[in-house]
Amino acid sequence: MRVTNVVVTPVAFRDPPLLNAVGVHQPYALRTVIEVNTEDGVTGLGETYGDGPVVAGLRAVAARMAGLDVFDLAGLRRLVRQATTVAAGTGRSELDGRSRAAEVLYSTFEVALLDAQGKALGRPVVDLLGGRVRDEVPYSAYLFYKWASHPDGPEDDWGPALDPDGIVAQAKRMVGEYGFTAIKVKAGVLPPEQECATIHALADAFPGVPLRIDPNTAWSVPTAVEVGRRLAGVLEYLEDPTPGIAGMAAVAAQVEMPLATNMCVVAREHLPPAIAQRAIGVLLSDHHFWGGLRHTQQLGELCDIFDIGLSMHSNSHLGISLAAMTHVAAATEHLTYACDTHYPWKTEDVVEPGPLRFEGGSVRVPSGAGLGVTLDRDALARLHEQWRRSGIRTRDDVTPMRTVQPEWTGALPRF
Repeated sequence: MRVTNVVVTPVAFRDPPLLNAVGVHQPYALRTVIEVNTEDGVTGLGETYGDGPVVAGLRAVAARMAGLDVFDLAGLRRLVRQATTVAAGTGRSELDGRSRAAEVLYSTFEVALLDAQGKALGRPVVDLLGGRVRDEVPYSAYLFYKWASHPDGPEDDWGPALDPDGIVAQAKRMVGEYGFTAIKVKAGVLPPEQECATIHALADAFPGVPLRIDPNTAWSVPTAVEVGRRLAGVLEYLEDPTPGIAGMAAVAAQVEMPLATNMCVVAREHLPPAIAQRAIGVLLSDHHFWGGLRHTQQLGELCDIFDIGLSMHSNSHLGISLAAMTHVAAATEHLTYACDTHYPWKTEDVVEPGPLRFEGGSVRVPSGAGLGVTLDRDALARLHEQWRRSGIRTRDDVTPMRTVQPEWTGALPRF
């Protein structure tokens, strides 16, 4: 079963004014949807980042895909390598600014080809990854300090959350609606003592519920150590408190909870120094930049060997990504923590409703063939038009923050 053509569609969907260490989310988040069409009439779906260089890289690969057997993932790897010599600037600008073109592009097409394989065989993607080790995947409530609205925009349904009471109210709603049994707070926004107060307020409101905090490297080593000690016995892990493997190692040596990362270890070559320096106790995988679903499974095996816990990173995403995340998490034995997801924050999607439902904080693996989700073509067209009209082509959390704080730079660490 060979590929006939590939359609690459950038989209923009409404995103709340969620605050983080660098700034604030733009009114629209960017994603790209790919459709890999085959001679048998089967279409495989993939989803990834929507920054301009990523879209250009996807189109460079798409132009080479005709004639590829959907089962030939080695051939896909070769095509991606050829394309990345042309689109050399493609990368994960919203994560660390470095080019990871081959991994990002390969991942997107690998998911789409696995979706096509599963549809052709009548089997879910989880079966193509070796079978499920769990029927449902636990996710965490992902909480954010946030404004009531974007500047000059209407107030959103969630309202503001700029203090401990606001975050606790947000948590109560999110847990009530989705049933989450673990809670994460995006931090690095307020002074650390205020964010510690938020965690203690959550611990009081949700006794026994695992808590985690992620300041996205907003803290110096001394600040991170101080926070770690203040939150001893309260956090299940502390995520990316300070920049770099050496900085993380310095903090890890002085606090009792494990440190987690999706920032200082983002490629295989980062694992040896991180392990040697005892910098991390938990790694957050993400198939979008770790090179696909199978590489994510391999990452789990490596973490198991070195006694490192495994969770899953998230940024603003749509249903195709959530389906892929759920399939790979269901097939990865060494998944030791609830995964992150931004999915509850979205109000628009490109897949038809039904297969992706949160029950008790978990998503059951879709039962349909492939990823088990169906593209909503009307929604895809609407969100593509929204992308066209928005004019946003790169994620930028700094510029919208400057509309409120003109001196803002987003430089880290801040505290």
